[in-house]
Amino acid sequence: MSLDVAPSLIEQAERGQVDQSEFVATVERSLPYAWSIMSGVAGELAGGFTNREGFADHASPPPSEAERGQLLRALASDAIRGALERHFGVRFAFQNCHRVAAFRPADVGGDSYREFVSIRSQILNQSPALRDC
Repeated sequence: MSLDVAPSLIEQAERGQVDQSEFVATVERSLPYAWSIMSGVAGELAGGFTNREGFADHASPPPSEAERGQLLRALASDAIRGALERHFGVRFAFQNCHRVAAFRPADVGGDSYREFVSIRSQILNQSPALRDC
C-alpha cells in the first residue's frame, strides 16, 4: 500500500470530493522520504537556490530500497505527483529512480526542462549501479 489513508479521507472520496490539503498531509505522513526530497527541491527553487540551468534537483541515491520505493510511488502516481506540484507550485521531473528536479511552471517547455526530460539526458545519466533500480 502506498498511502496510509484515514477513514475520514476515504469517506470524502466516497462522497465524491476530497480535500486536497488533507490528501497532501496524507502523502507527507505516508511517504516521509519522498516528501523530504520533493519539499526540499521545491523549497530550494522557491528560495532561489538553483543550479546553473535554473532548476533545483536532488541526485543522491536513497539510503535503501524502501526510500526508493517511496519516490517511485510519489512520482509515478499522477494523483500524488499532481497534488504535490499544485501544493508546492512547481513542476517535478524524475530520472533514474532517484533524481528529482523542481522547475518553475513558467520554465516548463524551456531549454533546461526539455533537456532534463529528454531521452538524451536519460541515456547520459545511466550507470551500471542504477540498472536494477
